[in-house]
Amino acid sequence: MIVGSQKPIDEIWNMVKDYKKVLVFGCNTCVAICHAGGEKEAETIASLIRMKASQEGAQMTVDHMGVMRHCEPEYFEPALDKVRSYDLVLSTACGVGVNFLSDRTGTVPVYPGINTSFYGAVEAPGVFKELCAGCGNCILHLTGGLCPIARCSKTLMNGPCGGTNKGKCEVGPEVDCVWFQIVERMTKLGKLEKLAEIQPPRNWSTSRDGGPRRISMEHIREFEEKEAAKTGK
Repeated sequence: MIVGSQKPIDEIWNMVKDYKKVLVFGCNTCVAICHAGGEKEAETIASLIRMKASQEGAQMTVDHMGVMRHCEPEYFEPALDKVRSYDLVLSTACGVGVNFLSDRTGTVPVYPGINTSFYGAVEAPGVFKELCAGCGNCILHLTGGLCPIARCSKTLMNGPCGGTNKGKCEVGPEVDCVWFQIVERMTKLGKLEKLAEIQPPRNWSTSRDGGPRRISMEHIREFEEKEAAKTGK
């Protein structure tokens, strides 16, 4: 899941203070799970903005609403006319949702209400841990399912550095050394010898190179085109 955290209200206020009609638009999927950007959080942010406007003597209408996702048109398009009726949309989706919505709101600006942090999982109630960097070239089959790119402080690909100490990272005793964990995991799986195999240099171009990345599911597109041809739509 994509994990984020709410921006401070003072930062949000500085973004919205010059607008008269503001919609705080919640996203009820990933960022709702981490209690950063769902409709409930959008309602809270809207209330905080109204309180701030009252304190500053600003005349402002602030509403809130939410949809399941800001990254898929089928969810927000039914509400798009309403969204476009505002002077500003404060999206509490991740950065993907803000980008995707911005392409479709015309002259209405879309600003971020949260900071997108990482791809992570729920380690414990209320605790979210980064586990994936979305690098576009997954090597987890080589490392026992544990990602050295996201979970090593130095993104090392060839084993632990000299700073590892009793399974902990030199960054601090609260940070696990993922390469220690990888060795332990591969030992448990009976595949420790795999770590001794020489791997070719990593191709980092799949990560952040050559512009925005895009994946096209051709079979889905072809199926939808055939269905559209049948119905004449």
